[in-house]
Amino acid sequence: MKVQDIELPVLRMPHQVRLNPYLPVLRQETETWAREMGMLTGDETPSARPIWTRSQFHAMAVDQLTAWTLPDASLVGLRLNHRFNLWALAWDDHFAAAFKQTGDLAGAQAFTARLHAFLPPDPGARLPEPANAIEKGMADLQQRLFPPRLAHWRQGLNRALAGYIDAGVQELLNSRAGRVPDLIEYAQFRRESFAAYTAPYSVELATGARIPERIRHTRTVRALLDAFMDYMGLANDIASYQREVHDEYDVNNLVVVLETSLGITVQEAMHAAADLVSARLRHFEHLIRSELPPLVERAGLDQAERVELEAWLRGARSFLSGLHAWYTGAPRYAPVSGAVPVQRAAGAAAPARERHPSAT
Repeated sequence: MKVQDIELPVLRMPHQVRLNPYLPVLRQETETWAREMGMLTGDETPSARPIWTRSQFHAMAVDQLTAWTLPDASLVGLRLNHRFNLWALAWDDHFAAAFKQTGDLAGAQAFTARLHAFLPPDPGARLPEPANAIEKGMADLQQRLFPPRLAHWRQGLNRALAGYIDAGVQELLNSRAGRVPDLIEYAQFRRESFAAYTAPYSVELATGARIPERIRHTRTVRALLDAFMDYMGLANDIASYQREVHDEYDVNNLVVVLETSLGITVQEAMHAAADLVSARLRHFEHLIRSELPPLVERAGLDQAERVELEAWLRGARSFLSGLHAWYTGAPRYAPVSGAVPVQRAAGAAAPARERHPSAT
């Protein structure tokens, strides 16, 4: 079935999107860091080095993404998360163009192996000299992401980033072999390939709040984080179906996984994917509403810990609603001509697009 014939489901999102008031400041400086890192060229003619032209860069609306997902962040936190978002998208677009579209597995493996050297567990480790925009961007972030009060970040965030870049090589292996990922293993793999394991750290940076240590490693909180991360990556598979499957010839997409595993049509797989994404969001909300309160009581969290937990949960909900707004409003994920978004009766209506600030 041609992508033009597919009806794109409107995903459920019960939380109203909010906008960070520092967006105008972020918008004024949005090109600065990308240009300094060598990710952005100054004209409309792509060269061998920069990853984006100015028109491509602004079509992504990354400043809007950051302001939507982190509405309560300080300017410092917003700016840092914005640079991180830029880096993640730069890696994604560079890896797709340089390796996925060419099938260059050896080049992808060498590129990834070098990038691991920019993710040291030791804060005093000496980094190699960056050889490209991706390495330069990560070297710069390594100097900024780990202030003393967030020292616990280094191992966890760098481990998540290592999983993200390694997943790119696995995606390339799958595509080269025509191997569609197994349905059961795909959710876990998608958390890595979407860099979803980095999202809890972004929420922490934006809110200044952590999930209290006394409950952080419980079954309930692990399930909560899994559902939180699953919505992000699996919803992205629906929004990016056109660019991933038809433009990049990628098999690592939930719609393709469901189509192949269940032996159904693309249209049926698209709706099944939307139902699965909505189910993960419902589970996230169920855990917050029904299972987290008794856990908090059993753990004996004090008032300060409860306030911190509530702040983190508000930040997580804002993160999801901001991603949803970006998926439905940014030109990077705009439906192709003829692909019509339709509301499924099974899901609650998403916030009307006109209520979202316009993407740049």
